[in-house]
Amino acid sequence: MSSAMLSSSELSQIREGYDEIATRSHSIDTRCYTDPRFLQIEREQVFHRSWQFLCHEEKLREPGSYMSMSIEGQSIVAVRNKDGELKAFYNVCKHRGHELLFGEGQAKRITCPYHAWTYDLNGQLARAPRSEHLENFDQREICLDPVQVEVFCHLVFVNLDPDAVPLAEQSGNLAQEIMQYAPDLGNLTFSTRLTYRIKANWKAVVDNFLECYHCPVAHKGFSSMIDMDTYKVETHGIYSSHMAKARVGDNQAYDIAGATVTDHAVWFLWPNVTLMRYPGRGNFMVWRFYPINEQETWEEFDFFFETAEPNDTEKEALRFIDEVLQPEDIGLVESVQRGMNTPAFKSGRYMVDIDGSGASEHAVHHFHGLILQAYQRASEAAA
Repeated sequence: MSSAMLSSSELSQIREGYDEIATRSHSIDTRCYTDPRFLQIEREQVFHRSWQFLCHEEKLREPGSYMSMSIEGQSIVAVRNKDGELKAFYNVCKHRGHELLFGEGQAKRITCPYHAWTYDLNGQLARAPRSEHLENFDQREICLDPVQVEVFCHLVFVNLDPDAVPLAEQSGNLAQEIMQYAPDLGNLTFSTRLTYRIKANWKAVVDNFLECYHCPVAHKGFSSMIDMDTYKVETHGIYSSHMAKARVGDNQAYDIAGATVTDHAVWFLWPNVTLMRYPGRGNFMVWRFYPINEQETWEEFDFFFETAEPNDTEKEALRFIDEVLQPEDIGLVESVQRGMNTPAFKSGRYMVDIDGSGASEHAVHHFHGLILQAYQRASEAAA
């Protein structure tokens, strides 16, 4: 049996105690967070089938612009062709498999740095040096393998699954919600990236993000900036929304006295992307959680502001996130991971309230339901 398959009896054990109704449900078994077999299932059934953030569309506006990235070890490149169409391909030469483009930039054509095989911006092979000596070689039959690409709310996403439903269709009203709260998103520009390596399973990191039950206890500064009485969480299909108003007056986080944005508007997009609008000047953040192994997660946080150089308030906000909020959260999830590695904890209850407040854990329950659907696919494949 493939390591990415799951027997029906194993699935039953993992979801024992989980109920579709959050108020009577236990969480999923901690083996999902500690056993490498479950990460292999998630790589195949989740990450290779979901929409992954690449960049803000500003990076790919001009013909010839390109951006490359790695998705679960797969090298991908997106390019804007001469006709203004956005394309994405496996970033792999069809000659010997060398990677073609690195980072971001501008290119009239795609030339392999190994043997100079050259492709146009539609992925079609245009030149293969010395190929005139070959028999049965027709360069017109050679093209880079395509990958699905989509611009969603001025953000570029790619998907390794050729049969994936478009993100705009999968995500229901998410685009409408985002543009309602961030109508200037298309005009914002990349400013800063923060990165972290965390000793915890990626799902533990997502779990922590999806509830603010812990905020008054563990995030005194953040809680002083947000009016927790206005904090509401709603779940929808493949996303959840987390909304609150900024607290007027002094707080322990950073100065928002002159803020033009007064909402804390956050969305979790399955499986590993969070989209945010914090109090302050016009801004947007895209946070991603990538599994390194079953015990570690790599985080990348991109910040988009009205200008590439953050102003003093934004620098203060970045410092607060990097030096206060993140260390608080990292400490929490790493402790949870250590607890999950003991025999003393198997699963727990979701703390849920009927009003859907920020203190409720129903969004964690929703996320676990999506995880179980992925495990169900693996189980059906094993049957």
